[in-house]
Amino acid sequence: MRAVVLADTHMGPRSSRRLPGAVYNELARADVILHAGDVVTAHLLDELAGFAPVHAVLGNNDHDLVGALPTELELALAGVPVAMVHDSGATKGRERRLARRFPGARVVVFGHSHLPVATESSEGQLLFNPGSATWKRMARTPTIGLLDLDAGEVRAAEVLAV
Repeated sequence: MRAVVLADTHMGPRSSRRLPGAVYNELARADVILHAGDVVTAHLLDELAGFAPVHAVLGNNDHDLVGALPTELELALAGVPVAMVHDSGATKGRERRLARRFPGARVVVFGHSHLPVATESSEGQLLFNPGSATWKRMARTPTIGLLDLDAGEVRAAEVLAV
């Protein structure tokens, strides 16, 4: 199962931000799309759903989506337990904090910082932040995440510059 992972797209009605063309190339190959919050409007979720099923969580800028999106989500994709939350909190203590919050998750997807992360924690979880495809802030380049999940295993986890 190929998952395209997004976060922090911030594509509101008054924003000029748009997904780069390279993102659409990846979306066309997606089996599922994960969005870790700061979507801003449902319009983007509707667009993404035209490519593959979408799972999204509420970000701190998703004021219009309160009540429509959960603040956190746990699901199984290709037999892999995945948890999603927008803000994982401070870097210090993140591994243990997320392991306590999502003890059954093999992968924890998060956003908020706009800084990509793809690291195996000492707790045995893949901590995965795709960065942002539309607003890199302090990151080197706009990015998205790609996960290859199969038969209960994470086959690959990649942050892709777009």
